[in-house]
Amino acid sequence: MTTAEPTNGVCHRNIKARQSDTSHAGNHDNVQEEDLKQWKKYSQKVKTKVLKQVQDQLSEILDGALTESVQPHTNNQPPVNGQTTNKPSSRFQRMDDGKVFQDRASLLDELFEISHIRTIYHMFLAVFLIFGLSTLAVDYIDQGRLVLEFDLLFFAFGKLGTVTWAWVIMFVYALLVPYYILMFWGSLYHKSPSKWGLSLGTGLILSAIQACVLGLFPIYVVVHHQLPPASRFIVILEQIRFQMKTYSFLREMAPLIMKTAPKKGESHRFPTLSSYLYFLFCPTLIYRESYPRNSHIRWKYVGVTLGMILGCLFYGYFILVRLCVPAFRPDTNQPFSKRTMVLAVFHSILPGTMILLLCFFAFLHCWLNLFGELLRFADRMFYKDWWNSTSFANYYRTWNVVVHDWLYYYGYRDFLWLSERKFRTAAMLSVFIVSALVHEYALAMAFGFFYPVMFCLFAIFGVVFNFTMNDKRQSPVFNVIMWTCLFLGQGVQVCLYGQEWYAQIQCPRTGNSFWEVVMPRSWSCSYQR
Repeated sequence: MTTAEPTNGVCHRNIKARQSDTSHAGNHDNVQEEDLKQWKKYSQKVKTKVLKQVQDQLSEILDGALTESVQPHTNNQPPVNGQTTNKPSSRFQRMDDGKVFQDRASLLDELFEISHIRTIYHMFLAVFLIFGLSTLAVDYIDQGRLVLEFDLLFFAFGKLGTVTWAWVIMFVYALLVPYYILMFWGSLYHKSPSKWGLSLGTGLILSAIQACVLGLFPIYVVVHHQLPPASRFIVILEQIRFQMKTYSFLREMAPLIMKTAPKKGESHRFPTLSSYLYFLFCPTLIYRESYPRNSHIRWKYVGVTLGMILGCLFYGYFILVRLCVPAFRPDTNQPFSKRTMVLAVFHSILPGTMILLLCFFAFLHCWLNLFGELLRFADRMFYKDWWNSTSFANYYRTWNVVVHDWLYYYGYRDFLWLSERKFRTAAMLSVFIVSALVHEYALAMAFGFFYPVMFCLFAIFGVVFNFTMNDKRQSPVFNVIMWTCLFLGQGVQVCLYGQEWYAQIQCPRTGNSFWEVVMPRSWSCSYQR
């Protein structure tokens, strides 16, 4: 009995020890599980933090690259004696700094590689199909048959034969007259005893011819032949394009001829006619003797782009027929009042915004990329990410880079050069006024009446927003404000121009006095269908 007690005590202690070990192991497992949970939470926090830092860094890099591509390369000077200079050696050399063309794709072409962005494009295609189905349904209900009558489209693009021969005359003039007058002036400039007199006489002669052929002639064609709106728009836009192209050619080449005198016994080197011909068709308004070129033409891309242009054309037709014409067509007596104005503006916001996006996509992306691809023009930076703008200053720079470059180099920068870098505000205002006048001129000639809605929005509100919502505004709130202003502006334009179009038809002018011409008919016209 005495010998059994220690044995039982030992067994009891062993059992307790095992229980203690088991409890300790269980506690250890619990601790490990808790540590694992803590580690997972910590790793998740670290992962989120690292991803955020990487995203911020990538955004900074992308923003820096975009900013560099948008900002003019005015500080890049060609090497002089193997060294690069950042400051121009003379006041005249400052004029030689200009746009640098690079091999780069359009932003939407790159974004469409992302499935999420491509889905937005598919959504717009779905809306296009809905418009087509609704038109078929309305035709079936009204006429008892399925038919798509594009009568409005045929009306808008009528008299294309007149448009064609008018374009040919403007093109032949823009191709031959400025080129050979420049060659004539350049061949005599360094030989003439009176360089100033030669330049002044040649400039006056060219300006007179230019005013007749690219100034009065298109206006005569539009007014005399009573072209419909879209045909008018084609003639006027081509008139403006040829004016800007020829000015760029003369502006780029004249200083070069003045600065580089030919050596004795050598003739002056002029640009080739083929390079100038290429410039007249390539999608840029800045002349260079050569541009970066692609190695081949992607014909599949050409076909798809052409199809998208036609799709945008019919898309715009459906928007006008389904959303605009029923709203502004005079069905009952509807005199001008504040209530009808406010309701019409808000009703016009949706079609106005869709027309804005369609014009951007059809022209700035599809049309310019189509010509860029056919001509193997490699620099496709026709626009930037204007939809991300938090300031109107950035929006104006990135919406239409092609026109912005022309206005910057030949308007804003030349103004500063002539004023010795003084009056920056005056230079900016002059560019805004010129741009607003040209926009209003194009719309007035296309619609056939004077109603300066675009001018007021551009020259007044645009200038105010440019100075108040500048590049210092970086909050996403200002992007919302920008889009809100764009929506309201498009609604105002569609509303006022739509009302005035039908008012001009129902209440035509009774005379040709100044007030009859400039006074909007929609302000006083009470009409019936």
